[in-house]
Amino acid sequence: MAIEKSQLRKLDEYRWLVPRGTKPGMRTDALIYADERLLEPMLADLSIEQAMNVACLPGIVGRSMGMPDMHEGYGFPIGGVAAMDCEQGVVSPGGVGFDINCGVRLLTTSLQKEEVTSRLRHLVDRLFLEIPSGSGSEGQVPCSVPELDEVLERGAAWTVEHGYGEPEDLEFCEASGAMREADPEKVSRHAKQRGRPQLGTLGSGNHFLEIDYVEKIFEPRAAERFGLRLNEIVILIHCGSRGLGHQVCTDFVKVMGEAMPRHGISVPDRQLACVPLHSPEAKDYLAAMAGAANFGWANRQAITHFTRKAFRDVLGQTVRLHMVYDVAHNMAKRERHWFEGKECDVLVHRKGATRSFAADAPDLPAAYCDIGQPVLIPGSMGTASYVLVGAPGAMNETFGSVCHGAGRAMSRTAAKKGRHAKTEMQKLEDQGIIVRAGSRAGMLEEIPEAYKDIDAVIEVVHNAGLARKVARLRPMGVIKG
Repeated sequence: MAIEKSQLRKLDEYRWLVPRGTKPGMRTDALIYADERLLEPMLADLSIEQAMNVACLPGIVGRSMGMPDMHEGYGFPIGGVAAMDCEQGVVSPGGVGFDINCGVRLLTTSLQKEEVTSRLRHLVDRLFLEIPSGSGSEGQVPCSVPELDEVLERGAAWTVEHGYGEPEDLEFCEASGAMREADPEKVSRHAKQRGRPQLGTLGSGNHFLEIDYVEKIFEPRAAERFGLRLNEIVILIHCGSRGLGHQVCTDFVKVMGEAMPRHGISVPDRQLACVPLHSPEAKDYLAAMAGAANFGWANRQAITHFTRKAFRDVLGQTVRLHMVYDVAHNMAKRERHWFEGKECDVLVHRKGATRSFAADAPDLPAAYCDIGQPVLIPGSMGTASYVLVGAPGAMNETFGSVCHGAGRAMSRTAAKKGRHAKTEMQKLEDQGIIVRAGSRAGMLEEIPEAYKDIDAVIEVVHNAGLARKVARLRPMGVIKG
């Protein structure tokens, strides 16, 4: 159903309510975080309707939520958040997405911008050589079939123990780089076949590795704690669980679609296939999803190793790259939150949404407990990315969640239409941004114009109290899938 702006209730400059009852079957309201400008494209696609569909799911706690980067997705909108009661609720693969544990990792360096500029092209070329990108890419990390089961069970720790990283990296990963619920036996043979050769690869689509510099600092105390200094070179790595995670989602959408009638569940969109959390299908999915998530952390860890190698080979062996944080944005996690004055156990679905935990929240590295979690929100390869810090507003309103990026403003087909890769790459190079891509088509799909205004998205997040701005990053070199 198309929804009109008049059907939404404006709560303030950054919040729009879709009241329960706007659509038959809604069990709760939908709450959209956006300003007037960001709301318009949401009204033009199906994302608000998808948020309303999520509000129909059994056992939902609180509201169905859409972040300011929200756009149309599969089942859930991308930028959608929903918490499910662990006793009465459901789990839906559409609320996690096909790229399970797609996430972002931030590294700082010991380098200033001017130290890298003259060697930038050489550095980008070396990174492109070391880190395979594109849909069919295969990695440099040998991994036998039995070893893959260890990766699925142990995540980033496996990668570090095999020489691809440093022990301190694990301390600064969400969940220390591994979900304990993983069971490799629940991951299909086909998923394992797809994933095994891909450890240490970026993949395609919107995945990237960026060389950025810190352009502006908003909150000096948090920036200092995260190791961010003005004009310092930093690295952003954005990728996920590759073909393995995609296959896990594909497998369980089918399983749950077939199981719903047995559980007496009907949904307004078949892409929202779901089952009760106490069911065998849910337990199998969550165990397989955790395995795919662990593969995603292991993958980013391997990429970190080869990033360090490229930097040292080009800029000298004394160059140090330190982990700031690694956080997922396609995940369903059991968490304990306060809701309506009492603690409750919920399964938080974050689909194209990331955690934004405030100070003193559980599962934070000791170094960040008194300041809050680093929140990593990439923009586009021609604009900027942001580092924020989790704020109490997110803990009070969104189950500790916030947006994961700028959000697409046009489809991949529209982005490519009438454009040429060479021309677009030259435009970026004229701005001092050197790009290498796994394919010309992939590069065109990710042009800056394909994305919403990252600054506008961040202003909504900051002013709504979901996270606070810490630093703005500007790209210099980009490896695209």
